[in-house]
Amino acid sequence: MTRHHPDSLTLMEYSAGNLTEPHALCIRLHLDKCPHCQSRVDTLDSLGAVMMENQPKADVSESMFDSILARIDSDSDENEVMARVSVKTSPLQKLLGDDLNSLPWKRQLGDVSVLDISERFPGQHEQVVLQKLAAGGKAPIHTHKGEETTIVLQGAFADQKGVFNQWDFVVLNEQDEHKPVAVGCEDCITLSVLSAPVKLTGTFTRLLNPFIR
Repeated sequence: MTRHHPDSLTLMEYSAGNLTEPHALCIRLHLDKCPHCQSRVDTLDSLGAVMMENQPKADVSESMFDSILARIDSDSDENEVMARVSVKTSPLQKLLGDDLNSLPWKRQLGDVSVLDISERFPGQHEQVVLQKLAAGGKAPIHTHKGEETTIVLQGAFADQKGVFNQWDFVVLNEQDEHKPVAVGCEDCITLSVLSAPVKLTGTFTRLLNPFIR
């Protein structure tokens, strides 16, 4: 079960079609495995359709959306939603195939391997990268020069904010400094969308920042 979800504003932007293709992919992957968020998006889609039809110029506050979503959280049948989303073909399979471990990974630093797939999203300015952290391995301590949106595709990792399991969703920015550790018995693979490169902050690894894209 997923425990870390996109916030209400992000789901609203997804429903409205305002997210870039890479960010929308991260949301879609989460929704395919999270009936809780899928039910919220279904409601936003329906609400948006009614607003467009009847009140195209209405000024609806975010607090109103939060109120609606809170009510949906208590009323929705998540088993029904899960049954509906589970039959969908994953966009990840269409993009990368079935075996993430067999991709042409490139060792970056220590226990971390990467695969940049930005070219698969032509016209986008963000960097889209797969990252693999070896089972039991640690990533160098770092922060971010911009915003990083990440979804866990396989395994799990832990940092000072908690444990992030498969299909969990997390957004980090320049105020966050962390050192992810892969937990469990398998490699942790994530998909990240970065508006700017990461910034290594370790005593020695910071010397490598000029070489980090």
